[in-house]
Parts: sequence; structure tokens; C-alpha cells
Amino acid sequence: MRIGISLPVRELGNDLGAIKAFAQAADELGYTHLRVPDQVLRPGSGDLHEPMMLLAYVAAATENIELVPSVIVAPARQTVLLAKQVAELDIFTAGRTRLGIGVGGSREEYAALGMDFGTRGARCEEQISLLQALWTRETVDFAGRWETVQGAGLAPLPVQRPIPIWIGARAVPAARIRQRIGRQANGWFVLCSPEQFPAVKADIEAAAKAAGRNPADIGTEAGVAVVGPREAEWRDRVRGWQAAGLTHLCLRTLGGNLQGDAHLAKMQEAFAALRELGVPA
Repeated sequence: MRIGISLPVRELGNDLGAIKAFAQAADELGYTHLRVPDQVLRPGSGDLHEPMMLLAYVAAATENIELVPSVIVAPARQTVLLAKQVAELDIFTAGRTRLGIGVGGSREEYAALGMDFGTRGARCEEQISLLQALWTRETVDFAGRWETVQGAGLAPLPVQRPIPIWIGARAVPAARIRQRIGRQANGWFVLCSPEQFPAVKADIEAAAKAAGRNPADIGTEAGVAVVGPREAEWRDRVRGWQAAGLTHLCLRTLGGNLQGDAHLAKMQEAFAALRELGVPA
């Protein structure tokens, strides 16, 4: 199980020194990946940097850690531009990029970006196909319901061809989203409880088999907070998810009202505790 950590951007705010120090420390300690959430325009949700810009900044300050924008509200964005941005990040990081996408739930954000909220699920499926084509072919001919690319492509292409796409959704994904994960995704972000996990996973694996895919190729990643109301139980939760067979786990220091240095200390403390538990990180 690969152990990553979420960059606590909501609490680090505009302290770029703290953001850089946190990312570099995670990289040097040996966390396998660094996750950053998405927001462009949402009322009352607080400060949050645009993830692609932020990760380009982080890319220059790190060497080994995988960078994971998760999850980008893909249908609220232009697909070709998103493909270009993620390809550039993959080049800047020498192939250590993984893209998390979802459909989001903010009508206000969709309206402000000029995108249709009502068709976001179907458009997301089309976007995945186009993203994969743009990342693997020098010349793309694609004619979908919403997207058209004729005789053009990205240059340069990314290091990974294609870049892995993981899907995030609500705690128990709707049936269509479970189908989408099984048919199209390289993995999914697990928000359901450990008790709900086997049934959701079984549905996704069935969809993968129906699409002619190997279910073992679809990764799984849950999150565990190491601060806040459930701080006392985080080690047990890590062990539980490891026993469930997850491929990835993401720790969070967000939610305990920590300041910059305290986030760093908590991350270091958690890494040491993982070593004591015998959990690979």
C-alpha cells in the first residue's frame, strides 16, 4: 500500500514558504504522493489555490513524490486545455503525475465557467476518452457529442502515455459512476466506509470485466485524518484499510487548526508512526 499525504492548502493559505517546505519534507521523508484539491469559484468555501498552478510550483521543489490534483472538476473545464496543463505537469515532473477527476456539485461554479451542469456526467466520460487520445497520439481525430478535435494534437506529448486517471465521487458512487470507473479509470478515490467498500468494489470489478479489463489494474485510495475528532483511531484505520487490500492511502493533517510548522511536525510524526506499525510508506 502506497502512503501519500494531502497538502493542507486551506490552512497554509498564502504562505508559499510553508507550502514548499511541506511538499519538500513529504518528498524527503518518503511519502509516495501528494494530493491537492480543486476549486475555481465557489461561494463561501475559503481560500484554495488553483491546483494545476500550485502543483507546477511544487514540481520545481520536489524530486520523487507523485503529484495528484484530486479531484479536478473536469466537466467544468475545457478538455483540450486541461489535457495540455496535465501533460505539462507530467513533463515538469518527469512522469510523476496522476490526475484525479470528478463531476463536482457546484452549479454556481459551472455557471461561472460557462459549462452545463446537467450533462456533466456524460461529458466526463467523453472527456476521459479525449484526454487519453490527446496524451497518446501526435495527431487526434475525435468527434464526440461535446468535443471535436480534427487533425491536431499536443506537442510535446507527456512522459506517461497516457497519464493515469482516477475518479472521485461521493461516499457511495452512483451506479453510473461505478460503471464509469470500471470501464475507463485507472483507479478510484474511496470515500465509503470499510463496511461499504466490498460491495462498491465488487460492482466496479464487474464493470471492468464486462469491458474486457483486468479489475486488478484498477487502484483504490482512501483518506485518513491524523488530526481532529478521529485522531486517536487513525492508526487502526490505516491497518484496516491495509487489510482491505487498498493500493493507496492518503493521510491528512488538515482539520486540526494547525499552523505551518505544526503541519510539518504532524506529518513527520505520522510517518514515524507508520514505520512503527510496519506499514510501508
